[in-house]
Amino acid sequence: MADLQAALPREMYVDAGAFARERDAVLYGEWFCVGRVADLGLDQPSRIAVVDVVGESVLVTSDTGGALHAAYNVCRHRGSQLFTALPGAAPVCTAAGSLRCPYHSWTYALDGSLLRAPHADLAPDEMPDFRLSPVAVDTWAGFVFVHLGAPAGPLLEAMARPDRTLANYRMGELVTGLRFTYEVAANYKVLAENYNECYHCGPVHPELTRLVPAFGGGGADIDWDGGVPHREGAWTFTMSGTTERAPLPGLDAAERERHKGELVHPNLMLSASADHVAAFVLLPQAVDRTRVECVLLFHPSAVADPAFDPSDAGDLWDLVNKQDWAICQSVQRGMSSRSYTHGWFAPMEDDSADIRRWLLPRLDRLDDRGRDD
Repeated sequence: MADLQAALPREMYVDAGAFARERDAVLYGEWFCVGRVADLGLDQPSRIAVVDVVGESVLVTSDTGGALHAAYNVCRHRGSQLFTALPGAAPVCTAAGSLRCPYHSWTYALDGSLLRAPHADLAPDEMPDFRLSPVAVDTWAGFVFVHLGAPAGPLLEAMARPDRTLANYRMGELVTGLRFTYEVAANYKVLAENYNECYHCGPVHPELTRLVPAFGGGGADIDWDGGVPHREGAWTFTMSGTTERAPLPGLDAAERERHKGELVHPNLMLSASADHVAAFVLLPQAVDRTRVECVLLFHPSAVADPAFDPSDAGDLWDLVNKQDWAICQSVQRGMSSRSYTHGWFAPMEDDSADIRRWLLPRLDRLDDRGRDD
């Protein structure tokens, strides 16, 4: 066992109580990605997006000046939702000049401040006390993040590594050219751990390992920072390994022919190819269910081309994704067995162990706060 490390215990993947604790301490206590700015309609002023954050409904707005705000979808009067939203619902995006509660017509500005409270006789100096309960919001590279707790640091601190390793891809300038939505019967951590290792690539992804032979060797000795080379004659993630689309502007010589990837805990996975970036937003629905929003991002000039056809990339990604989700669901079923206590990480899976090193200290801090109370 000297070269094997114990993985997280069974209950952290299958127990609803453990999931609730993790949700409160970590998913609500960290910067959480909810999608692309443009895809949520927030690249225009006077817009609102209603998003679900592990069961909490959050309003993200762009005011008349285009600045973003976020608040809980809860009227301060009697608790009605301002916009009807069921737990786990897909985002709702619409134009809005203000936010009016359908119950008693309390009305809020797009920054969450209270504008009108009919018949409540509130004095002007009392109005600020009844603004919507705020949620921290910020953007990075065209993605929207919210934080349902008190942020320990700015978003840019959490994104320091991908901000460095993926800077040349200029993701903030890219646009969505293709979208996939998947419902996966597995804990979100199973998906994140699977993404962060290639020990499984040989058995699970034969097409992918033919494109990237280094993936077939178990993922050992791969230079993830420098990028992973394709087979001879291939340079991007498509069915053929090539495409008619030009490489993204600004890439260095290695990035024009290699593949890069980053996992940003808790719920954003990024896979960067020379002509596009695949982004995966993991949206936990329950201890054993995760919705995955996968978008393929391309340069605006490529998408504007009348001949634009992303299917060469989309067909490969959809194939690889479905292979991943099938094996992740098998893992979830196996973890649910009474015979399972915890798994093991082999040496080449060390990056997968990051979820332990990232997650457990955050849960420990919750325990410490409880003891202090």
